[in-house]
Amino acid sequence: MRGEGNLTTQKQTMSKILAQTIKAGIITSNLIPLFAGLTLALYTYQISIFEKIPKIIFALIGSIFVMGAAGAFNNLYDRDIDSIMERTKNRPTVTEEIKPKAVLWLGIFMSIFGIVTLALTTPLAAFLGFLGLFIYIVPYTMWSKRKTIYNTEVGSISGAMPPLIGWAAIYPDITHPAILVLFVITVIWQMPHFYAIAIWKHDEYKAAKVPMLPVVKGVKRTYQQTNVYLLVLIATSFLLGTVSLGLMLVALFLSVLWLIVSIFGYKNMDSEKWAKSMFIYSLLHMTILFSTIILYTLMGIF
Repeated sequence: MRGEGNLTTQKQTMSKILAQTIKAGIITSNLIPLFAGLTLALYTYQISIFEKIPKIIFALIGSIFVMGAAGAFNNLYDRDIDSIMERTKNRPTVTEEIKPKAVLWLGIFMSIFGIVTLALTTPLAAFLGFLGLFIYIVPYTMWSKRKTIYNTEVGSISGAMPPLIGWAAIYPDITHPAILVLFVITVIWQMPHFYAIAIWKHDEYKAAKVPMLPVVKGVKRTYQQTNVYLLVLIATSFLLGTVSLGLMLVALFLSVLWLIVSIFGYKNMDSEKWAKSMFIYSLLHMTILFSTIILYTLMGIF
């Protein structure tokens, strides 16, 4: 009985190590935009969800593996930075609970398996999966993250791939205004979100010499740039009117409220509390908006 208990504990420990290595939390949060793009394609072209169940399953599995590969490669490359920062110093790749060679092979396997699985939906979905993975690893992780204050902008392209992949898995054409709007919203959303994290963890990024915007240019410049992106997000919300007036109003309300939270919070809180409030609101914004899109489009299909 004791041996069974030890085996269970080892399995739980290993599953936890793997989850941290592939950044399971980030994968989970990216599944909402993925499904938003997927259901939006079903709604736009009035395709039965039952007709596309195999492709939906392949899109889900393939995306999970590609995103997991991106997390693994990022953790592998950033071990030196992660060892300095408080929030990342206990990652398995830093503590060597998992060896670098194992992480490398894990990333390679997940990349190949994920892209091949996405190819079972459409070649375009597989290409977008590869493109997102490449941008995240090379232009973002290996270059811009350590070189420029615009690293967030570079990484945002990769971060906005899930809705494109979801759409492309159903319909292999991403030139439709509906999905382009979703892509742009996802890109713009990431700047206020990651700026908030960068202010919140300012001292850690500074110690690790990562040139995040608030580290290099200060909180005031970051606040101003955040508001510029929020104004762009508000303007972009109107484009959702091409899909639905209701969705446009939801996006508009959420984005205007975000700008109010930013202005009010900056004037009435210290920078860390303001950053925390912005971070929390960013998660609410994404979850509510994309969940609304999913529910609206599903109701339009059935």
